[in-house]
Amino acid sequence: MINLPRMPSMSLEGKTAIVTGASSGIGQGAAVALAGAGASLICVARGQDRLVQTEKALKENGWKVTSEIADINHHSEIQNIFDKHKIDIVVNAAGQARHSPAIETKLEDYDAVMDVNLKSAYFISTTAAKSMLERDICGSIIHISSQMAHVGGVDRAVYSASKHAVEGMVKSMAIEWGPNGIRINSICPTFVRTPLTEPTFQNPDRVSWIKSKIKLGRVAEVSDIMGAVLYLATDLSSMVTGTSILVDGGWTAE
Repeated sequence: MINLPRMPSMSLEGKTAIVTGASSGIGQGAAVALAGAGASLICVARGQDRLVQTEKALKENGWKVTSEIADINHHSEIQNIFDKHKIDIVVNAAGQARHSPAIETKLEDYDAVMDVNLKSAYFISTTAAKSMLERDICGSIIHISSQMAHVGGVDRAVYSASKHAVEGMVKSMAIEWGPNGIRINSICPTFVRTPLTEPTFQNPDRVSWIKSKIKLGRVAEVSDIMGAVLYLATDLSSMVTGTSILVDGGWTAE
């Protein structure tokens, strides 16, 4: 009699997940992926209108969804959400980009990018981990990073710096929390068509450069990222922590 290996579960039934930046782009795609797999979902964003519309659309599919208006730069607002909910899965998809040549970077632009992409990511992680440790659960923390966490890019010194820092943060936190079964990873997409990247796609020269770097010959869509989110959220990735999944169409293969 051969004992065949058992396929890990792809179901998130009984789990509660939170997605920041859930009202558009990759965050909205992550919300669909998690809710579709059975998770009870908490959608977080700053803007009320798109958040309400997203919650309504998700509920129309029969999914369990609530929303919280919060600014991830305000730690007390994030702490309050974790105090109210017992969260098993975190997807931090909120992001900030202010591109310019490095010598033209303004202090306020540097601070804005670092506050959202690094500082908020750091304290969302620690808040989530503390809650998981207190409840003795094996949770999953997922950050939407970028291929720019592994390479450089034109006019992206600040953005790239913030994302490289996230990768180091993820590795260190994985070492610290691994013994408790808490996993933390990042997803590093290439250029994805979202409201955040739309200004880039208005520049024909930049689009041509992007396509020349992506070996699959096309830019990514939000749907291209959803599988990676589901993978890291479920038991499929139970042995994966402290690393990044590059969804970059081969950009970093060089």
